[in-house]
Amino acid sequence: MKLTPIKVPDNAFLEKIGFFWHTDPDSTPYVASEIVDVSSEEADAYYEASNELYEMFAEAGEYVIENELFHELGIPFNVIDAVKMSWDNDIHWHLYGRFDFAGGIDGKPIKLIEFNADTPTALFETSILQWAILKANNMEESHQFNNVYDAIKDNFKRLIMMEDDIAGFEEHYEGWKILFSSVKDNEEEESTVKLLQTIANDAGFVTEFAYMEDVEFDAEEGVFYKDVNYEYWFKLFPWEDIAIEESDLAMLMTKIMENQKAIFLNPAYTLMFQSKAFMKILWDLYPNHPLLLETSFEPLQGIAQVEKKIFGREGANTVIVDENEKVIDERDGEYGEFPSIFQEYVELPKDSKGESYQAGVFFAYEGCGLGFRRGGLILDNYSKFVGHRVVVEQV
Repeated sequence: MKLTPIKVPDNAFLEKIGFFWHTDPDSTPYVASEIVDVSSEEADAYYEASNELYEMFAEAGEYVIENELFHELGIPFNVIDAVKMSWDNDIHWHLYGRFDFAGGIDGKPIKLIEFNADTPTALFETSILQWAILKANNMEESHQFNNVYDAIKDNFKRLIMMEDDIAGFEEHYEGWKILFSSVKDNEEEESTVKLLQTIANDAGFVTEFAYMEDVEFDAEEGVFYKDVNYEYWFKLFPWEDIAIEESDLAMLMTKIMENQKAIFLNPAYTLMFQSKAFMKILWDLYPNHPLLLETSFEPLQGIAQVEKKIFGREGANTVIVDENEKVIDERDGEYGEFPSIFQEYVELPKDSKGESYQAGVFFAYEGCGLGFRRGGLILDNYSKFVGHRVVVEQV
């Protein structure tokens, strides 16, 4: 892999464009001062991998629904009806997600690590910051696998059109409103949600922002903020947390869906995809598929592997062991109560300093944007964001 040094815009500029989480708690910059050089063939391979995998996820999702495999995925009982309802009706459109990959820039095959289908992070960095970095360094802005903004904008229009073709959106749109929400006191999540709100505005929707605690719910009437009724509610709050921590809200949201009074984004069925146990379902349905890693509910025999909690985040409660079951690396965390899955370990691409790189490819109807996280063997909340550029070979 090849890195090119760049100058990261100063913090004042970053904050001006809405990027406030530029410095990690240890006072080190969150954005790397290098970018990854990617060939057009490598970018195309990430694109094709994400598209093929989403089709596999859709087929495996149908298999889970038909066979009632919710317990295997760890889905709380109080949102199973919401998962089923959202799956059965196309109006519950999946807005966006992010695939995490190993390989692809080091001559090794692309392998799926997991799919952040419900509340993926790094949206602002991937869609906005990478463009700003290239521009600030006098690089060609178009030399990037990154049309995240426009792809999500088109997907907002598909909420109304319910089909591939979004031509004629203006004739079909009847003033439906989207309320966007995040929790208070989290700048990253609030900025991410407000970016999505901006994209929805650009798509032509009427929108508003409210903190989650200020939103009102009525089982018979729907979602309200300041006495205004909203047909859509986007919440940057995981479905599993709603089920476990906000059981009353889970019940209300299910009732609202039953009464067809609001549509929730991302849909409840993305909780199936979000569960790392879904990797085991995929392996059962597509054994030895070149994009997949062997995954089981029980420890794998005789190979290096990663133990992860099915709803763990940021590398928490993760253990890597070698083929002799010797611990290579591990992290504590707050997700210990969840079941584990065991996934074949594959080494991430490394730079000359030995730091690891994990590719993240956003998906909004199709693969639409690439970015990287850099860190140790286990990428935690101190990992760095690394942008990229597509290097065009001179003929």
